[in-house]
Amino acid sequence: MDPWLVVGLGNPGPKYAGNRHNVGAMVVERMAADAGVTLRAHKARAAAAEIRLGTMPGGMPGPKAVIAVPSSYMNESGGPVSALMKFFKIPPERLVVLHDELDVDFGAVRLKLGGGEGGHNGLRSISKSIGTKDYLRVRLGIGRPPGRMDVADFVLKDFNASERKELDFLVPAGGDAVEALVHRGLTDAQNIVHAH
Repeated sequence: MDPWLVVGLGNPGPKYAGNRHNVGAMVVERMAADAGVTLRAHKARAAAAEIRLGTMPGGMPGPKAVIAVPSSYMNESGGPVSALMKFFKIPPERLVVLHDELDVDFGAVRLKLGGGEGGHNGLRSISKSIGTKDYLRVRLGIGRPPGRMDVADFVLKDFNASERKELDFLVPAGGDAVEALVHRGLTDAQNIVHAH
């Protein structure tokens, strides 16, 4: 059984760590912590680890997955993702990308396969590098910027105090959504995840 590749998008370094744009990376970091593994530098310009995704019904360990956070900037995410896919021999249909999503209400999680990138530079870079838009996405809702704030400024700001409390739910929900996707397939996972 081929492993899955689960990639959390963000920008590298402490300056960006708490930004809205980094919520995908936050989920993968939490998945690593929950699995008791450390994301280690990989030659594909990413920090990566191999884990089992949850537990299958009946108690068997879940499928193998490589979880990773690119160490490039967001708009260059495609290079590391494509290199990881080559290195671990992972086809696009087993790629799951976690990313911040302006068009989803803050705190909600939505799953989709393919489609447009909605102006998201990380997704655009990945689609271009791997030559297809047909990969799974876990869209982590950050909502729209208030008033006339520029989108680019909004995504590069840290979550505010009330949002940070919600992150304690959003970040684990992102990891749960990945497990649902891998264990049950897209349609069933959407029915479960979108019900919340």
